Amino acid sequence: MVLENLALRHQLMAAKRKATRLRLRSSDRLFWIALARFWPNWRSALVLVQPDTVVRWHREWLRRRWARRSSRPAGRPPVDLRTVDLVKEMATANPLWGAPRIHGEMRMLGIDVSERTVSRLLERHPRRPSQTWKTFLTNHLASAASIDFFTVPTLTGRILSVLVVLSHHRRRIVQVNVTDHPTAAWAAQQVVDAFPDDTAPRWLHRDRDRIYGEVFRRRVAGMGIRDVVSAPASPWQKDYASYCTSLA
Repeated sequence: MVLENLALRHQLMAAKRKATRLRLRSSDRLFWIALARFWPNWRSALVLVQPDTVVRWHREWLRRRWARRSSRPAGRPPVDLRTVDLVKEMATANPLWGAPRIHGEMRMLGIDVSERTVSRLLERHPRRPSQTWKTFLTNHLASAASIDFFTVPTLTGRILSVLVVLSHHRRRIVQVNVTDHPTAAWAAQQVVDAFPDDTAPRWLHRDRDRIYGEVFRRRVAGMGIRDVVSAPASPWQKDYASYCTSLA
């Protein structure tokens, strides 16, 4: 009864306004939208307009409301300027730090920022133009060699280590030797035997096996050979240290 009286009084006030024709304001429309939401019998007290008109007002209001919400910029919220300055300051003071290290330092400071955001904030330094691996092999094919180990099991259960030194020029094997217990000194001596009388190549390609220790590197450098080490993620790289441990 109270809502009905309120609805009738509101329509009477709207009808008494000085105008050549009936004009309902936005406040009048919002009044009926709210009344229709909370009073089930609102249609019985409606006189000035049709009930379908109130339903249309409600739909238009919902459409404008969701349009305003959807017009907000999408994506993540912007990063705080203090965080941006701190990331750049860390990167400048520590040139060798990458995004994972800086992200870890930020987490230790209690700053919640993702590693991807840190990577995006870091300045991109252009890399020096360098030749590809294929171009390097093509340019230095005549002055390059490779060295590698592989194992051979025998009928008696022994495991022999076979060292092969391959010259890239015409792909010729220049040294093959077998041993039970390979060492860095033994591997270095095989390189010396493979290239006598100043025939040593300029480049020697090898993997990251621990057999090529300090003794091996010093001996090879004394021959004027620069060793080219394969990448850590090379699929053909083998952990020869575990094999040496199994022999001990």
